[in-house]
Amino acid sequence: MLVVAALIQLEGKLLVCQRRHGGPFELQWEFPGGKVKPGESLEAALERELREELNVAARIGREIYHTRHRYVQMADPVELVFFTAQIEPNQIENRVFEQIEWRTPETLLELPFLEADRELIELLASKKLKL
Repeated sequence: MLVVAALIQLEGKLLVCQRRHGGPFELQWEFPGGKVKPGESLEAALERELREELNVAARIGREIYHTRHRYVQMADPVELVFFTAQIEPNQIENRVFEQIEWRTPETLLELPFLEADRELIELLASKKLKL
């Protein structure tokens, strides 16, 4: 499964989202994004997902991180590609998440993130990876 996610930064903080109660991986945190549909480019998929999840038009930037993870709950591994993205923050409409927050990189470790995101979270929190 191919998944894309956005690292959206505003005044030194990153936009993070908590999955809804009752859904898959409930109440865990992630960066906004989702599955790539067949024939869709990674950037187009991320634009679509951000529109669906947050009702924003996004400008997708460069690829920042790429990882692969196998969840015990899933048959196939997840290939996850992270991009920088820019949005108008005052236009965000939370359509699918339990909650969303702006967090400084060093505070990301306080949240229970999805397993596939954790290596990236550590790199961001330790400032080994800068946006």
